[in-house]
Amino acid sequence: MTDAVRETEKIVKFVKDYFEKNHLKGAVLGISGGKDSGVVAAIMCKALGPENVVGITLPCHSKEADAADARLVAEKFGFELLNIDLTDVFDAFKVQIGKLGGFSEEELKNSDINLKPRLRMASVYYMAALLSAIKGGTYVVPGTSNACELYVGYFTKGGDSVYDIAPIYSLTVDEVIKVGEVLGVPEKVLYRTPDDGISGLSDEDKMGVKYADIGKIIRGQEVDEKEREKIEELHRKAAHKFNIPVYKTEG
Repeated sequence: MTDAVRETEKIVKFVKDYFEKNHLKGAVLGISGGKDSGVVAAIMCKALGPENVVGITLPCHSKEADAADARLVAEKFGFELLNIDLTDVFDAFKVQIGKLGGFSEEELKNSDINLKPRLRMASVYYMAALLSAIKGGTYVVPGTSNACELYVGYFTKGGDSVYDIAPIYSLTVDEVIKVGEVLGVPEKVLYRTPDDGISGLSDEDKMGVKYADIGKIIRGQEVDEKEREKIEELHRKAAHKFNIPVYKTEG
């Protein structure tokens, strides 16, 4: 990205044009307190006006700091911020799973981690439908995944992979930050170490690779061969998340 101001303007126009063409009223998105949701919220407010943007915090055995950072974003850009605490929903689900057998924590770990974004996305879409009914116009859900996460499959099927419009889909992490700087996203949020708010690990620790290296590969730049191999292996393993086989009858 050579001109962050120009790129930001193009993204905002992309969003505005999509909403006008499809006669949409507003946007609902989860606000995690991280840079991606903060930047997307800023983009939506710029394109639609803050009165047409609703953010939702969706704690689920989460850190209070996440909610505090989410409030920083809402206060900065002036959109309504709701809270739906999913902790009891998650725990109730786990009780039902426990009735199926005595599974170990290690066996449950990956399922538990992925359940949280799935509950969150169901909640965001529920609120989008509810607001559409209340306000007399369609509300949709913007995605908050960036190009680096998408390249290595760092997202949950049926969770944060579900959205209606993707404003930062083609931006690397570094580019997301540049757009955030243009839009004035609070520094505490924009420069925060990325984490999923679920596992207790940073994104990079969890993946075992650096976002900067993923970005270089996406942009065709030089990367240490060992790091390239690790990133490309993650990319290959994530192929099933993008390519859903569909059987078609003949004739």
